[in-house]
Amino acid sequence: MSHPYSALSPDVIMTAIERLGIQPDNEPFALNSYENRVLMFRDEEGHRRIVKFYRPQRWSKEAIQEEHDYLDELDAGGVPVGKAWRNADGVSLHEHAGLSFALFDYCAGQAPELDNPEHLFAMGQLIGRMHAVARRGSFQHRPSLSVIDGMLAAQQQVLSSGHLTRHQQRAYERISKQLMDSVANALPASLELIRCHGDCHLGNVLGRETHFSLVDFDDCLMAPAVQDIWMLLAVDEPQAQRAQLSELSEGYEESLTFPDHQLALVELLRSYRLMRHSAWLVQRWDDPAFPLAFPWFANSGYWDQQIRQLEQQHQQVGTPKWLA
Repeated sequence: MSHPYSALSPDVIMTAIERLGIQPDNEPFALNSYENRVLMFRDEEGHRRIVKFYRPQRWSKEAIQEEHDYLDELDAGGVPVGKAWRNADGVSLHEHAGLSFALFDYCAGQAPELDNPEHLFAMGQLIGRMHAVARRGSFQHRPSLSVIDGMLAAQQQVLSSGHLTRHQQRAYERISKQLMDSVANALPASLELIRCHGDCHLGNVLGRETHFSLVDFDDCLMAPAVQDIWMLLAVDEPQAQRAQLSELSEGYEESLTFPDHQLALVELLRSYRLMRHSAWLVQRWDDPAFPLAFPWFANSGYWDQQIRQLEQQHQQVGTPKWLA
């Protein structure tokens, strides 16, 4: 069976854009994106734009539209984001050659430096403003973060993948179950969920000096507010984490009270992401882009390293030293 993106040739991409009444001044070139196909081009007026072709059968059209509508809401609320372009009829989600796609504003710049206090303060301001808008509504078609369900699904995908040796399967099953049990015991009975970016790491923040924009809301979902904060914190560096939190929280509190009470979730969310990342690679391995981008994943040593990481993470859960 051919891959869903196998028909996405340069001609198909150019035709899709031209059918929107926009004439590319150059052939679009691919940006670093694996889940979707994302390219940049200049239009006839010299403006840089982003075109994203969504992975088929990943999100419903309603879920994608909700992403676009949320971007408009954030933009109207003064939050700098790469919002989706709309045609004269107000349509932002388009179809061509059996693929859903959208155009986005291009955001220039570089990622913030997380050892720069001014950048951290600016990031706190940005996330705080985003969350202030996020609290005004809720997603109806986007998912809600379910930590244990997500970890269990990831475990099953990995164990049934055929990528592990018999010895690695036993070790992975043992440590992943221990980690899930520890996370389940540490999770509070209920979590306050808000609309979150969902994948708020340095690769999705661009800007200059202290002016940053958030891009790629493809993973936006209902989640605890700290989901948009923890990926900006240094790993296993308690002193650095405390300093980062000081700046982030000061900027955040210009809009909202910082969610200190959710910091105990950080290691639980890290556990979830660690297991989900490996399952994501397993799930997408038939996409030709993945073996090219992640060649080390095919080596048996990857799973030995993954098992060690899960063991180390199991030790961290429940005892986040940087909060002591």
